Amino acid sequence: MFKGLGGLGDMSKMMKAAQEMQGKMEALQEDLATITVTGESGAGLVKATSTAKGELVGLDIDPSIFNPDEKEVVEDLILAAIKDAQAKASDRSQEEMQKLTDGLGLPPGMKLPF
Repeated sequence: MFKGLGGLGDMSKMMKAAQEMQGKMEALQEDLATITVTGESGAGLVKATSTAKGELVGLDIDPSIFNPDEKEVVEDLILAAIKDAQAKASDRSQEEMQKLTDGLGLPPGMKLPF
């Protein structure tokens, strides 16, 4: 009659593992807010710093590029540095997530959070 209850122990294990994973995910989100990456353009003339969550936190522009006749070039360099920082932030976030999810038995390429 109670033959099917043997799986409850497994369910309990799964719930505990899910709670542990939730705690690790929360910790990872906090870590991503403190990890910074720097994107560059113009051979380092413009540098953009971002958190691994993608929040822009700094911009460093070499004064030598300020020429009123080349305003568009400066704007392009700034945008390129920001995009580079965002791409690096995304990559770093995925790396950190991969470290967390290794060993969960998820299919390769499955990205979290969903």
